[in-house]
Amino acid sequence: MNKLHVAVLMGGWSAEREVSLMSGAGVADALESLGHKVTRIDMDRNLALVLDKVRPDVVFNALHGPPGEDGTVQGLLDLMGIKYTHSGLVTSVIAIDKELTKQALVPHGIRMPGGQIVESESLYQGDPMERPYVLKPVNEGSSVGVAIVTREGNYGNPIARDVKGPWQEFDRLLAEPFIKGRELTVAVLGEEALAVTELQPKSGFYDYDAKYTDGLTEHVCPAQVPDDVRDEAMAMALKAHRILGCKGTSRSDFRWDNEQGVEGLYLLEVNTQPGMTPLSLVPEQAKYRGLSYPELVQRIVEEAL
Repeated sequence: MNKLHVAVLMGGWSAEREVSLMSGAGVADALESLGHKVTRIDMDRNLALVLDKVRPDVVFNALHGPPGEDGTVQGLLDLMGIKYTHSGLVTSVIAIDKELTKQALVPHGIRMPGGQIVESESLYQGDPMERPYVLKPVNEGSSVGVAIVTREGNYGNPIARDVKGPWQEFDRLLAEPFIKGRELTVAVLGEEALAVTELQPKSGFYDYDAKYTDGLTEHVCPAQVPDDVRDEAMAMALKAHRILGCKGTSRSDFRWDNEQGVEGLYLLEVNTQPGMTPLSLVPEQAKYRGLSYPELVQRIVEEAL
């Protein structure tokens, strides 16, 4: 590939800002090691003016969460006629919204947990479904604001108004039945599912801290699961990637109830802007498949062009 001028978008103001800064720094270093010219941009609300001045050949979108993952930045770049990595506007709008993702994927035979949207205020009167269940924001990633409500938990019954949880931060939440079992994830690069990784948190569940704090979660790659479960997870991830129209790379997260065999595998969500930090899963699976970190970054840029 000819040497390019790549603007790396990172930071922003979402709940995942610090992780985005780490992803962006790693990507920028990799691009520079390959001989590309790199402009690092910690995104603010003057982004259009900055890009108009910088005039890159392509933007590497290393933002996580809104507005870099929800179609907002994608729409801006489309208007400016600038090529960019990862998924486009429509895909980003759908994939970050967990309710829209279900509506897009379930009719195509992809197994996902049932769920319903609830007003946070209603949780102080009673549960929306039988415990245990999961509450999560509709439009956030990286397990931001996820709570598992159990019979033995300390949230109260009903949930106490003064207890910390996503009901204090978000007006509307998605409630889903809790699926017991194991946490799996599959990265897709281009048109290929890379591998299955099992995530084994040292305590609790795979929340934001467990994802991004070294030593809190063990990654088992490849996951020690039956061949049919491995094949089904990879097939579901690739099918979801294609149906949603993802580009570059995506990562699909699963829960697997190992007592039910392959029928116990449920897709939870599709991440269109997977992390690129030293602890991130896409670089780890790419390495397992023989791709170095710079080679992975190069592949993502090539697809953007």
